[in-house]
Amino acid sequence: MGRPREFDEEVVLDAVVQCFWKRGYEATSVRDLISRTGLTGASLYNAFGDKQAIYRRALDHYVEGSIGDRIRRCEAMEPRAAIEAFFREILARSLKDEECKGCMLVNAALDVVPEDPGFRAAVADVLHRIEGFFLSCIAKGRASGSITSSRPAEDLARHLLGVLMGVRVLARVRPEKSLLEGVVDTAVTLLDQDAVGDRREGAMG
Repeated sequence: MGRPREFDEEVVLDAVVQCFWKRGYEATSVRDLISRTGLTGASLYNAFGDKQAIYRRALDHYVEGSIGDRIRRCEAMEPRAAIEAFFREILARSLKDEECKGCMLVNAALDVVPEDPGFRAAVADVLHRIEGFFLSCIAKGRASGSITSSRPAEDLARHLLGVLMGVRVLARVRPEKSLLEGVVDTAVTLLDQDAVGDRREGAMG
């Protein structure tokens, strides 16, 4: 039997996430991870594998604790409110990010994905998951009349995904409240076009 681990894996992964998130994949050394976690190199490798495997575990941990958690909470809301709540939380996180670390998933797409097909597929899967969340909300909102049906649901979902990625990149270099809120508010308003049109038609009738 192997010896039981003498550390809390969740705590270690939290530390690893912070290290990779702040420095990026290439700039983070195993020595950095050892310093941040307090583990030996042998303990890290035995628990998680090589540096690439450690990064993959850290990215998965980040996704489930951040993006996955947000999706699960928002899915319990009314569809239109769910989309807005999702973006409001993104805005709050972006504006409070004093180190301008951005989103670890987006950083991975720019830092690692071009060189690694495996990571490309992993990041793409998460983006599909986010797009699927938007699409599900839009479909439910269209059925209840709270979201526009003037545009294809798939196009709206893709647009929201693009807005999300853009906001997270903008926040790294221009974390300005008016800029980020303006981008999000405009995107969210597109969900309401039918309601605006209906009011205009009613006024003309």
